[in-house]
Amino acid sequence: MKEFVVYTLMRIALFLASLVVVFAAWFAIAGKAPVTGVVIVGFIVSGIASYFLLNRQRAAFAVRVEERAHRATARFDEMKAREDADEQR
Repeated sequence: MKEFVVYTLMRIALFLASLVVVFAAWFAIAGKAPVTGVVIVGFIVSGIASYFLLNRQRAAFAVRVEERAHRATARFDEMKAREDADEQR
């Protein structure tokens, strides 16, 4: 759960930082900044940046999810084996 929270908070922070940078650049160049355009460009910029900057956090989150899925599968298989053993009695 910790990995999910860390990754999500870092994505949100990166998105907000991208919004600020895009807004400032757009306003400096054009003198005005449409909110929709800033949000779309900020979303794209933060997505691309997160691919490179948050790779370690994403990998840690993926490992955690894989471990949890493996444990769930093992528990399911164990319960299924016990059920099969009970039926054979």
